[in-house]
Amino acid sequence: MVLATLTRSLARPDLKNPDLYVEEVPHDLFAQLRRTDPVYWNEESDGPGFWAVLRYADIVEVSRQPKLFSSAHANGGHRIFNENEVGLTGAGESSIGIPFISVDPPVHTQYRKMMMPAVSPGRLAGIEERIVERCRVLLDAIPLDQPVDMVQALSAPLPLMTLCELFDLPPQIDWHLLYDWTNAFVGEDDPDFRQSPEQMAQVLGSFFTMMGELFESRRQTPGQDLASLLANAQIDGQPTPFRDFLGNMILALVGANETTRNSLSHTIVNFARHPDQWQILRSNLDLLPGAVREMVRHASPVMHMRRTATEDTVLGDRRIAKGDKVVMWYTSANRDETVFERPNDFDITRGNIQHLGFGSGQHVCVGSRLAEMQLRVAFRLLAERVKGFELLFTPRRFRSNFINGLKNLDVKLQAG
Repeated sequence: MVLATLTRSLARPDLKNPDLYVEEVPHDLFAQLRRTDPVYWNEESDGPGFWAVLRYADIVEVSRQPKLFSSAHANGGHRIFNENEVGLTGAGESSIGIPFISVDPPVHTQYRKMMMPAVSPGRLAGIEERIVERCRVLLDAIPLDQPVDMVQALSAPLPLMTLCELFDLPPQIDWHLLYDWTNAFVGEDDPDFRQSPEQMAQVLGSFFTMMGELFESRRQTPGQDLASLLANAQIDGQPTPFRDFLGNMILALVGANETTRNSLSHTIVNFARHPDQWQILRSNLDLLPGAVREMVRHASPVMHMRRTATEDTVLGDRRIAKGDKVVMWYTSANRDETVFERPNDFDITRGNIQHLGFGSGQHVCVGSRLAEMQLRVAFRLLAERVKGFELLFTPRRFRSNFINGLKNLDVKLQAG
């Protein structure tokens, strides 16, 4: 009802409006715009407007030109709002510095090279064993043939426990704390996550306190963990300041959690609605490496990223002016009918597709292999014990134009 009303009432739909995504991602609207206005001027009631880039090929073109299409904090950063005006989380905070996603090459490249040892194939090989162990423990605690919220039982804790290992956090750390932080960091338009300025100040205060202790600890006794790499990073020969460590830790928390969590949740919904796909996977687990790519494509958990034009240019048939905001809608590109046959279908037999769920170009997600690993592990272990998924209620969604998130996922796992 909300989506239909919004679509009818807007001669030019506002893709920034978070209410547009409360019931579902408006894929029909994106498809219409891809056909009729694929580089679409989106007016803003509280800003100058932006170009919405909706086709796969155009997003790849923008992504491969970081000098022309900048992610730099000084130019506004990677979100639709201007980070240099309202802060990284849109809460107006000034204590949080610049994460490397909001930095252009060559400094961005220095950060990526510095972080790669934490997610190298050799490092991930050791982590996979422990992901399997943690996932088994989580699944053992889920009763079969009884109602369960899979967000709380599996989708949220699994990637956050993995993140705790990457940061080498003490085992007594409660994953719920990290879960609440990440929701608050990306939930600027959702009253469940941003209840008041005072509540957000409390969230930031608890985060700052823990990160301050972690920063000092890793500076004094560095290890091979991701937090140590970020705390001791040398960029252009200068040590990373604490405020930039904060920004990068927020980026790591959100990036490592939201993609895996919501891909897991949306895929369970897809298997509940398309039980034939679950039976195909159960009968041939060798499909998993390609299947996880379809899981991420179909979910598109991060719906967009923003760039800013540094010079006048042309994209499609549109003239882009220097300083214009350019927003790449991955959720649209991943349903582009010129790239994916039957793009709205969930089909785990597509194979090694090149989706944009992890971005493209210089800013492609550093942790994509880790996210795919966790999806492979989770659904391989589910296949051992679950013959099907019964969706009990329509999940509640994030009120967000940024994260395609589910707040809950009430299902029954059918034994078999």
